[in-house]
Amino acid sequence: MTLTLRSSTSFINLKDTKIIKAPLLEDLHGIISFKQAKPPSRLRIRSSLQETKIERGGEKLEKLHSLSSNHHTDDLRVPVFVMLPLDTVTLGGSLNKPRAMNASLMALKSAGVEGVMVDAWWGLVEKDGPMKYNWEGYAELVQMVQKHGLKLQVVMSFHQCGGNVGDSCSIPLPPWVLEEISKNPDLVYTDRSGRRNPEYISLGCDSLPVLRGRTPIQVYADYMRSFRDRFRDYLGEVIMEVQVGAGPCGELRYPSYPESNGTWRFPGIGEFQCYDKYMRASLEAAAEAIGKRDWGSSGPHDSGQYNQFPEDTGFFKKEGTWKTEYGEFFLAWYSSKLLQHGDSILAAAKGIFRGTGAKLSAKVAGIHWHYGTRSHAAELTAGYYNTRHRDGYSPIAKMLAKHGVVFNFTCMEMRDGQQPGYANCSPEGLVRQVKMATRDAKVELAGENALERYDGAAYEQILATSRSDSGNGLAAFTYLRMNKNLFEPNNWRNLVEFVKSMSEGGRNRRLPESDCCGSDLHVGFIKEKKIKEVAAV
Repeated sequence: MTLTLRSSTSFINLKDTKIIKAPLLEDLHGIISFKQAKPPSRLRIRSSLQETKIERGGEKLEKLHSLSSNHHTDDLRVPVFVMLPLDTVTLGGSLNKPRAMNASLMALKSAGVEGVMVDAWWGLVEKDGPMKYNWEGYAELVQMVQKHGLKLQVVMSFHQCGGNVGDSCSIPLPPWVLEEISKNPDLVYTDRSGRRNPEYISLGCDSLPVLRGRTPIQVYADYMRSFRDRFRDYLGEVIMEVQVGAGPCGELRYPSYPESNGTWRFPGIGEFQCYDKYMRASLEAAAEAIGKRDWGSSGPHDSGQYNQFPEDTGFFKKEGTWKTEYGEFFLAWYSSKLLQHGDSILAAAKGIFRGTGAKLSAKVAGIHWHYGTRSHAAELTAGYYNTRHRDGYSPIAKMLAKHGVVFNFTCMEMRDGQQPGYANCSPEGLVRQVKMATRDAKVELAGENALERYDGAAYEQILATSRSDSGNGLAAFTYLRMNKNLFEPNNWRNLVEFVKSMSEGGRNRRLPESDCCGSDLHVGFIKEKKIKEVAAV
């Protein structure tokens, strides 16, 4: 589960100690000033994204890039990236607030971060019609990131923005896709009561030509191919990672806990999303294949509703239907469909980006509520067949390893003691399980924080989980998210110290109350709407 927040902060680009006459950005909330443009040496982080060029027999071989694999080497440095605002590119396809972005990137570079992450929204890039792509806003961002000596992670966001935690802007699927959905509502996920979810195309029709003659997998592949061709010169040099969206919020899962219109509230168990005609046809075929035709008529009748608890249902309770032969059949089918979806889209991505030097990653949701129960109900409805006696993350890790894809996981900042007891949460136990699963599968693990956090305790937890004491350490960490709160003085000092500690492999575990790095970067926020002159002190 990923919480996101759109930044409304704007910044003025200041250079050294000169006074700059700057036109006001109408929604200016903050300014950044530098005593010294050169960051303190203690904050400098050497990139862990290495490039090797091999010459053999006069023929240049393909570039090889890889994130530092700190569980395979003695290099314990963990590069830190920062997520950019959801609306970094406007609905019109241009870079949003470019001067503010320029100043923000300069600040992040001074803090020692490795780079930034941005969503490349399907609903923006291909909104004008099938295979009509507009990458111009992203091209401007890539050039700006390169100018500041930063790296970029780009998310192929094939999902809707809006309706989930922190989605403060709305970016629906492309209009031509929505038109097809209006003609055929079964193109999107559907729950037992018939509620349709327009966040993402149902994986049930992955291989069917339902999008104006193309299958969804073909549409995603064409989109990624267009991105590769447009940014070929930057892949492996500036764009170091392409994260392939595979579900709602860009995560490989079903939309089992939708927050829009109050449908789901934490810590509800969620609902199975297998009632569109394509998923039902698949379930029916799977049941007939084992001679149990009646098992394919519908999903579980006793799995409850979105906001119930496991013990309130016949399916998820301690000795519930999930443990029966039928329950095991259904959960195996439901989770295998999700794995097949991930396998298909990542196989396409692997072929498209092979030889470019860019790393591939995929995100898995950190569903930590009801983890302490036997059935792990909230994970089951999301498609992760993980129970007290069954490891549901090992198959995912092995599938990602097959394609050489980084396993990106959330909730790295959470502690068990911070969660409400009634929800049976264990984010720490969940992270430990994923670290072991990725280690055994020999796949790299990267992390994110699930909630907006700025406090030392959250950073300390991330530092602890970044190490490989138990299972995989982290190959990289992406911080959620750049906004005006991040640049508040105390929050900024904590981030700077966190980045420094991650560059040292988490050895500096205790974050100070103030900036002890000797940084001369200061942030001040102002309320006035009219500013004509800004001085760097």
